[in-house]
Amino acid sequence: MNHLKNCERRQSTHKQIIELLALNSSTVTGIINRLEKKGYIARLAKGKDKRITNIGLTSNGEKLLKQAPILLHEKLENKLNDLSNEQLDEIQNSLSKLVNLLGIEQVDASPMITIEEPITPSE
Repeated sequence: MNHLKNCERRQSTHKQIIELLALNSSTVTGIINRLEKKGYIARLAKGKDKRITNIGLTSNGEKLLKQAPILLHEKLENKLNDLSNEQLDEIQNSLSKLVNLLGIEQVDASPMITIEEPITPSE
């Protein structure tokens, strides 16, 4: 819904939402169906072809977003944007020291499982 709030005309395509969330189509369709049922989003015909739709944020969806607390990463981003370059360099240096102290320079921080990979029981 935040994505829709930031889009032109508060609308996006199903494909754009799939790419943004990195989820498969059926999962995104389920999410869209539930949000539409609650009145937070709506499917809107795109032009004359009724088969092609955009997903749009409703006024109820906008009201809900205004009531929702700010996401932690957004709060961090806002606070970091207020810092000087010197302060940002200090944070970067401190984080680098922590990484070195913990000996985790080579740790892969990417997800262990992706949506495309099946989950198999460990042996």
